[in-house]
Amino acid sequence: MANILRNKWFKFSVALIVALLMIIWIGNYWLLFGLPILFDVYISKKVHWAFWKKRGVKKQSTAVEWIDAIIFAVVAATIIRMFFIEAYTIPTSSMEKSLLVGDYLFVSKVAYGPKVPNTPLSFPFAHHTMPGTTKTKSYLEWINWPYKRLAGLNEIKRNDVVVFNFPAGDTIVVGRENPDYYSQLRSATATLKENDMRKGRTIQPDKAYERVARKYFAQNLEIDSRPVDKRENYIKRCVAMPGDTISSIDGQLYINGKAQEKVGEVQFNYEVRTNGTLINPRKLEDMNISRDEISHSGSVYHMPLSKEKADKIGKLGNVSSMVKMVHGVGTSEDVFPFSDHYNWNRDNFGPLVIPQKGMTVDLTLETLPLYERAINAFEGNDLAVKDSTIYINGEPAVSYTFEMDYYWMMGDNRHRSADSRYWGYVPEDHVVGKASFIWLSLDKDQSGFSKIRWNRIFKWIH
Repeated sequence: MANILRNKWFKFSVALIVALLMIIWIGNYWLLFGLPILFDVYISKKVHWAFWKKRGVKKQSTAVEWIDAIIFAVVAATIIRMFFIEAYTIPTSSMEKSLLVGDYLFVSKVAYGPKVPNTPLSFPFAHHTMPGTTKTKSYLEWINWPYKRLAGLNEIKRNDVVVFNFPAGDTIVVGRENPDYYSQLRSATATLKENDMRKGRTIQPDKAYERVARKYFAQNLEIDSRPVDKRENYIKRCVAMPGDTISSIDGQLYINGKAQEKVGEVQFNYEVRTNGTLINPRKLEDMNISRDEISHSGSVYHMPLSKEKADKIGKLGNVSSMVKMVHGVGTSEDVFPFSDHYNWNRDNFGPLVIPQKGMTVDLTLETLPLYERAINAFEGNDLAVKDSTIYINGEPAVSYTFEMDYYWMMGDNRHRSADSRYWGYVPEDHVVGKASFIWLSLDKDQSGFSKIRWNRIFKWIH
């Protein structure tokens, strides 16, 4: 048996089978031209591919053996990370309490099928910047492949916890990425308009103020762009699928006219008032309410709570009142689709139909804000409005048929989540994978072994 495993033809056969299966999975048959290299590596050995080794020497030095092991580990880990599974950390409270800050996850890429990287020339294990730097790109755009997703085990399902590339991350203000470029641009546009109103000047159209803001950004800030696969990774719950109609009334989601089923541990901000005494911190800790989530002044507390936790807090002897901090109907807020035609906010919005591949929508000046970014930025069309007429790729357009599926993603911590309410749909080509299970969880409020949340280790994500 040992002799068979060392046989060069056996090794070549195994490598060939693996290579052929990968080529079939990837679907790029130009890669077949690389098989002669595989044959030379194992059989003919005409080219000295392992140039760091001395040819013909059976016993290599320790340094060479280490180089050999490192190269193998990097190549193997890169392939696994690219096509199968990747580690991810929960950095913010947007999914609390379904997922906790300090949870370390494995994200399955084969669940929905891995994406072929748009920028294959990149530094191993780095996302968009080189380790130890804040600006140096970790990738080269000499090769830029179009979107292609390999076959996966499943399709995205409603209420899956999904990792995806940030849809508003295509353009960034270098060194000042948060909030995103478009939020900063809208803020600057609003400020310019308010200045004219305050000083009694003639009010210009919003697009005119936006052009001024864009020009200022371009001249005074470092603006850059990122390909899809190098945008920040976000994690949210997919609450609405392509073709679904979503709406929200006082924070209650409705999907296709029905209240969203209970899933995860949805939280909202509450104002809690006591009789003048403080709430016992131990009781809050026992309910897994982190210190960073709580703000209070005297007897007034503000904290995110699920309905179950709110009921428990309300039963404390020194709590006199509790109010769920909901933005009422008609309250204006800077949320998608960022148009005066839609007076929506984080708790009251819709109805909104999620775009689906092959779905055709009517385009008017009123409906355009709902679909503008999908048509222009995500599906690569030249979109313009001239004299109240909509043009797509230079032709007047009264309708549009979508080329991709889109999803509506939201955090379970509803009032502390930057999600689709603030930047719109997530296109299918931005989906990275499915959050599968937690392999480690650390509580930053604790120390020593108490930091480890033992009850969350190897916990499957639902």
